Amino acid sequence: MFKFFKRVKTVVGSELNSMLDKAEDPVKMLEQFMREMSEDIRESETSVAKLITNEKMLQKKYEEAEKMADKREEQAMKALESGNEDLARRALEDKRKQSDLAESLKESYLRAKQDADALRTKLDEMKEEYNEMKLKKDSLKARAESAKTRTKMNRSMSSIGSDHSRQGFDRMEEKVMQMESEAETSDDLSQASRSLDDDLEALDKGNVDDELAALKKRMGKE
Repeated sequence: MFKFFKRVKTVVGSELNSMLDKAEDPVKMLEQFMREMSEDIRESETSVAKLITNEKMLQKKYEEAEKMADKREEQAMKALESGNEDLARRALEDKRKQSDLAESLKESYLRAKQDADALRTKLDEMKEEYNEMKLKKDSLKARAESAKTRTKMNRSMSSIGSDHSRQGFDRMEEKVMQMESEAETSDDLSQASRSLDDDLEALDKGNVDDELAALKKRMGKE
């Protein structure tokens, strides 16, 4: 009957931290605890409901037996008034039976009521602890999510300044400098090529002028 309450006490007690330490995912483990506690409460509610039903049934039978005993006494009195002593005796005999039954049922009813009241108190305690655990679960869940986020961000930030990242940036910087050097070399070669062409073109122009002067001289047009 009380195994469910013992389990709740275990979860609420000091073993919670060690259980969480062993859990791969504390949030999922907390959710599992809450599901088990909720199931325990439902089972205990069913048990308490059965005890209350039994208590009310015994109370009803006890009260009926008590009323019947009172009724038999009244009937015995009426029988005596009418002069029927034998009927009065029989009524009193049944009254005694009903009184004994009422007394027995009363004891059973009081025990059932005591048990039901005790379990109702335990059930209220369970619900109170469940609500406390729910608040604690929500708090721990938020803390776990926050810790996960911080860890993820710290890992990302640490990777930004890692040697691997720095080496990658250094390689890219060297690559860009190499490309710039190649571009400058290409410009120098292009400039040198253009100077050579200009000199050759000037040389060609010089040859034409010489030929023109020689032609004029032959023609006497100097």
